[in-house]
Amino acid sequence: MSTGSGADSAPAPTSTHESKTGGTFSSLKIRNYRLFATGAVISNTGTWMSRITQDWLVLSLTGSAAAVGITTALQFLPMLLFGLYGGVIADRLPKRRLLLISQAALGLCGIALAVLTLSGVVQVWHVYLIAFLLGMVTVVDNPARQSFVSEMVGPAQLRNAVSLNSANFQSARLVGPAVAGVLITTVGSGWAFMLNGLSFIAPLVGLLMMRTSELHASVTVKRAKGQLREGLRYVSGRPELIWPIVLVGFVGTFGFNFPIWLTAFADEIYHGGAGMYSFFNILMAAGSLAGALLAARRRSSRLRMLVAAGTLFGALEIAASLSPSVWLFSLLLVPIGMIGLTTNISANTSVQMASDPEMRGRVMSLYMMVFAGGTPVGAPIVGWISDVYGARTGMAAGGAISMVAALGVGFMLTRVGGLRLKVDLRPGRPHVRFVPREQLATAA
Repeated sequence: MSTGSGADSAPAPTSTHESKTGGTFSSLKIRNYRLFATGAVISNTGTWMSRITQDWLVLSLTGSAAAVGITTALQFLPMLLFGLYGGVIADRLPKRRLLLISQAALGLCGIALAVLTLSGVVQVWHVYLIAFLLGMVTVVDNPARQSFVSEMVGPAQLRNAVSLNSANFQSARLVGPAVAGVLITTVGSGWAFMLNGLSFIAPLVGLLMMRTSELHASVTVKRAKGQLREGLRYVSGRPELIWPIVLVGFVGTFGFNFPIWLTAFADEIYHGGAGMYSFFNILMAAGSLAGALLAARRRSSRLRMLVAAGTLFGALEIAASLSPSVWLFSLLLVPIGMIGLTTNISANTSVQMASDPEMRGRVMSLYMMVFAGGTPVGAPIVGWISDVYGARTGMAAGGAISMVAALGVGFMLTRVGGLRLKVDLRPGRPHVRFVPREQLATAA
């Protein structure tokens, strides 16, 4: 769950939490966010269990890897097609109330798939349909979650909370697949789906237990014509929003195709099979978790951090693609996961903090649409390059595009912001830095 606003919440009183902005886990001092995070770690674990089990079920029903790809595409497709409308809905309705509905719907989808599987009547079209329904619910759930975080913690703790959300998700990514593997082999796929459905009880209880009087002031937008176009105009007219979203779009579309690359490197390059593929994923998840925890310690979010992280992320991918040995490749996966998460968190936080509250749902829906919705576009392109020219070339191409995009965005931000490069050789001072002239002085 993320940032947003809700009409059923009153302005929050000044809290001692706001003055204590330091520390990796400082957001957890806030009761409402603590409830939120506890529910999220349980439901995130269930979600990762379900993802692995769903792929295994489709493969066992069809014997086709293409069918697994179709299932994944159906979950992403609604975000690509309807993501902006989800942001309009998130801006119109109280976020907490909207999340109660969306989280319940996600749980019901999991239970429905569990019943079909346990009864022995499940067919692949059932899985396709439920995957699409999950995607449709996510269209609304994502911007509502993204924007609800600021209501719980306020601007002073927003970066820390966004980072802890990512750490939460990556922790579940380490645990969920392992639990799914045990359940599939012992009691069957149906019970893994059932536990996923029931796991959404935790965030529902957390939302219901929140003290609405402690939520920060929220803004909801009345229904009116042209709100979607208004959101697009709002973003396009603000370089501190449009350029981070552009960068995230390139990185998400071309740089985050690790299922394609890690499978190919494990099987074709290093001949290690499924065990090596799992090992690669664990290293990526560990790096991502470390990146999220390090980001939680930083007290500010600057666009120069985003540009630097995006550039380094691309360079690391290129280096990994050229790795002559499996051990060097494995070692590079940890910083790739760390810097990739830093890129995502920096963009997410920068965009949220630069958005007006009444526009935040639409802005974050565009952010998620570009980041997640680019997968169905980029994956086939990168997959084709990897098939025709080899996995090393495919990964190097993804890294190169990410790096060039980061450098291009950095160049545009310096031009738009009226920045200039300052070199200072005196001891104890930054030797090379950008000095703002007018716009973006605080962001860059």
